[in-house]
Amino acid sequence: MAAGHQKGAVIVGTATASSADRRATVSLFSRLRTAEGQADPFPLYAELQARGGVSPAPWGGFLVTTFRTCDQVLRSGAWLEPDTKWREQQGERTRWSAPSSREISRTLPALNPPEHSRVRRSAGNFDRQTIDRIGRRVSGFVDRFLDTVHERLRAGEADFAALVCEELPVATVGDWLALPSADWPLLRELTHDQVFTQELLPSASQLTRSDIAMAELRTYFLDLVRERRARPGEDPVSRWIRTWDSMEPDQDKADEAVYFLALFVLLAALETTSTLLSTMTLHLVEQPDRWRLLAEQPDLVPAFVEEALRYDPPTHVISRIAASDCLLEGVEVRAGEMAHLMVGAAHRDPARFVLPDLFDPHRKPAHLAFSAGIHYCLGAPLARLEAQTLLRRTLTRLPRLTLVRRPARAPRVAFRRLLNLDVALA
Repeated sequence: MAAGHQKGAVIVGTATASSADRRATVSLFSRLRTAEGQADPFPLYAELQARGGVSPAPWGGFLVTTFRTCDQVLRSGAWLEPDTKWREQQGERTRWSAPSSREISRTLPALNPPEHSRVRRSAGNFDRQTIDRIGRRVSGFVDRFLDTVHERLRAGEADFAALVCEELPVATVGDWLALPSADWPLLRELTHDQVFTQELLPSASQLTRSDIAMAELRTYFLDLVRERRARPGEDPVSRWIRTWDSMEPDQDKADEAVYFLALFVLLAALETTSTLLSTMTLHLVEQPDRWRLLAEQPDLVPAFVEEALRYDPPTHVISRIAASDCLLEGVEVRAGEMAHLMVGAAHRDPARFVLPDLFDPHRKPAHLAFSAGIHYCLGAPLARLEAQTLLRRTLTRLPRLTLVRRPARAPRVAFRRLLNLDVALA
């Protein structure tokens, strides 16, 4: 769409949107924020897709709903993360100036090359040996949490989300980082609060919650780094200290870098993984045929996890910044403008998926739940390990479960989260 002022039009970047279109989009996102919209946002995404693969966002930037274009943007070096420099350029009275926003911009997922490459190398990898070692611990945690579920089910109902899906990720990453188990509940709650700074349209009160949570997380992990420097071990934090000491002569800067790595690992391992586990389990228990299918064909467990990631991913929006002027599906985008990749909508793109609204674990895996390109999720192997282990052990350890009531969801657009998952024995 060409730039230019037209009567009755609103100029957003270089695209022109009619006032009616703008009002319709504002209404759509208002509906997304309701309990009904959170429960099932996909009809609203279909409305957005009907307006074209790339459309102007009322608050600036663009909304992208096609799988092909989302995938291309994520893999392209012409699109960048909204890093610290970009956020500073947005001004002091914007959401990007919030302390929590500035803090999150210094973690690995928000960095651009060459700094991203440097920090990414220092983090290391989840190699096969590491995954196998963590896997043995995950199996033990899963069995322990399922024991609790089994006991609760004797009395009638159990909240599977609270007893398992919220507990497994923090136990896994807490154990791996050698964090005291007494701290795990606090870290889990702080993680839930900080996520609002990464939401699509956070309110002022939500940003305040994020600011408070992020300040507490900063204090916690800087204290942890100092403690591990004084008494090093063989845990990841101690290894990162040794790595950064070899890269950075200034000890304060090295400790700051380790803090941001530890913070990133916690945030990445908790919020989205707990949502994956609860959403995956919801898909399992809401239809008896799915439980029977996996019980009869346990080899389908990995594919079931991948389909859960496609069907309703933990993260529905990923944002990128244009590095230079470009065209996006014929729409002019200027350098510095933001594209909101509506991953939840792209995963239901009929041009990419046959019967996209059908949950089908026989599909060939294809999704953007772990992003793509250089920012592909470092913890993807760990998330898959937890999900597959939980699914297999649930099928083996418990008689068939049934959903008692539809779960409530947190008031979010980008980061999905079930607030409960009440189940009973079928």
